[in-house]
Amino acid sequence: QVQLQEPGGGLMQTGGSLRLSCAASGSIFSINTMGWYRQAPGKEREFVASITNGGRLLFADSVRGRTVISKDNKNNILLLEMHDLRLEDSAVYYCAAGEQPFSWGQGTQVTVSS
Repeated sequence: QVQLQEPGGGLMQTGGSLRLSCAASGSIFSINTMGWYRQAPGKEREFVASITNGGRLLFADSVRGRTVISKDNKNNILLLEMHDLRLEDSAVYYCAAGEQPFSWGQGTQVTVSS
């Protein structure tokens, strides 16, 4: 089973940008769908964005238009870029493998402040 790790995260300002990477211990080439989720304090984990090997992209309404997701199959890395950060983007961000995720990273904290 692929192991996922998300270094990065940290404290950011409103209007700024974040770039998160997810490194997989094994090959992600065969994993058709990979995605990002997030969980804010007191809230359920929610979907952020996903990408398939066929290039299909899905975004949550709250991040669409200001978010880029990409998958580097050669280096087994999943990337997330989010721009125009808002206070409500503060959350623990998780990368996940599978359309119905079967493997999760440990999560990385993103805090957006004004």
